[in-house]
Amino acid sequence: MKRRLFKIFGKEIEKEEKKVEKEETRKKEKVEKKKSIGLIIDGPNILRKEFGLHLEDIKAALEKIGKLRVAKVVLNQYAPQGLIEAIVNQGFEPIIVAGDTDVRVAIEAMELIYNSDMEVIALATRDADFLPIISEAKRVGKEMVIIGVDPGFSIALQNAADYVIKMEGKKGKQEGYED
Repeated sequence: MKRRLFKIFGKEIEKEEKKVEKEETRKKEKVEKKKSIGLIIDGPNILRKEFGLHLEDIKAALEKIGKLRVAKVVLNQYAPQGLIEAIVNQGFEPIIVAGDTDVRVAIEAMELIYNSDMEVIALATRDADFLPIISEAKRVGKEMVIIGVDPGFSIALQNAADYVIKMEGKKGKQEGYED
């Protein structure tokens, strides 16, 4: 794409130049297609009162990388009804499991890794147990985003990921979070 270093004056020529600029802009937009992101949130690990994180903040952070196509939150059977409603209201899919959520998070992440429509896999957790998920995603050519919060945000996860989003919690009254 050639860049003009000069401008020719005249009404007809200016109209033609504007057309060309619009076409070039459209071409750039097609080239700069947003990447498809699949997000899995480890609910009991991330959505806690003491962190005060909001799903819309996670969503906004990911939209700087690409387009969020799949968004799931894995919760245990003790998740309060208010949290489940908040998840649904934000457009996320809640997945309720009996017992440990780590296995279900791993299963959901593997499904995204082998989904050819997903270019980026985002995992919201602080748990280093998910390092093999990052390794597998990178092995098959997917980009990996780790979203976490301190304290306890695994340094190993942060070092293994392509992108790290360190969220800052909001203090104050938080409704609908797990204890």
